[in-house]
Amino acid sequence: MIFSSTSGKVLHKFIDISHQAVISEYFPVSVGLRSQALKLRFVLPETKGRFLKTELTSKKAVQVFENQFIRSLHGPVIHQSYIGEMLSLIYSPFYVEEKVYDAVLNKPVSLLLPNNFSAAAHDDDRPQWQVQFVPAICLNCGWDLQGDRDSLVLNCKNCNSAWRPSGKRLKKLKFAYMLSNIDNVTNMPFWRIKAEISGIELNSFADLIKIANLPKVVQKEWENIDFCFWVPAFKIRPKSFLRLGRNMTLSQPREKLIPELPDTRLHPVTLPVSEAAETLKTYLASFMKPQKLVLSKLKDIKINPKSYLLVYIPFEEKHHELTQPLFHLAINKNTLRFAGNL
Repeated sequence: MIFSSTSGKVLHKFIDISHQAVISEYFPVSVGLRSQALKLRFVLPETKGRFLKTELTSKKAVQVFENQFIRSLHGPVIHQSYIGEMLSLIYSPFYVEEKVYDAVLNKPVSLLLPNNFSAAAHDDDRPQWQVQFVPAICLNCGWDLQGDRDSLVLNCKNCNSAWRPSGKRLKKLKFAYMLSNIDNVTNMPFWRIKAEISGIELNSFADLIKIANLPKVVQKEWENIDFCFWVPAFKIRPKSFLRLGRNMTLSQPREKLIPELPDTRLHPVTLPVSEAAETLKTYLASFMKPQKLVLSKLKDIKINPKSYLLVYIPFEEKHHELTQPLFHLAINKNTLRFAGNL
């Protein structure tokens, strides 16, 4: 997901594109929709074939994608963030017989090759990458950890703990859930992030009222309530992702949190806190008022995340959507279901 903060609003878009990693005029610039439509398999040391050398670095690849998106925008981009991105190296099959042929379609993709053409000039060492596993065993009590196949956080119901991957091991995670009297509950995960903000006065709930120009009369005690960002810990379409995090941040939930796992259903955590931290400036740009403040101050504002907590917020499951009446939130169930492909 790409979020671009302009002088007028925050623009958002989901992209899934590819770009040639071998610098050659004889191969297609992109694989098009193939990487999305065809089944992919991991490259293993025993995989047959010749593997061409990657000449476009991952950093330059990101710049290519960024430039393609910026060209479609109108006006200056003050801040841009990429959320939940996954950069993959995909090998697409070709063969050479006077021309370069697409091995999937069995059709030529180039004109006649010159006599001095040699695919061997692009040869690379055979990839030695291998799949690695981390045992899903609780490091506290040795119990089997639970979680959906796409979840980045695994839970232990035996000792009430939560774990996230960190390198080649699991790391314990601080979490809590919000009490509720809602029936038919699905607990949606959010990252509550406390950050050090410079360039603007935003340390308390009272400061937020002023920055966002909310229709509230500032109470003296609100100056003692620390300001925190609230970011969805799950992937969903960019528009919904921006709306949910913005509304939760403006609400600044102050309900009692229980440092345990709830007994009701948990939605999987699919967005790591490192990615959530990259959204903070985007959320700030989405609620700063008046909008001219965004243009004049956003570039100079620095946000340094200091601490975080995974909080499960109860949503009531209805026929077509999940609703949170206290914070006036709703999530379409189909939108949430399709988010598994993001």
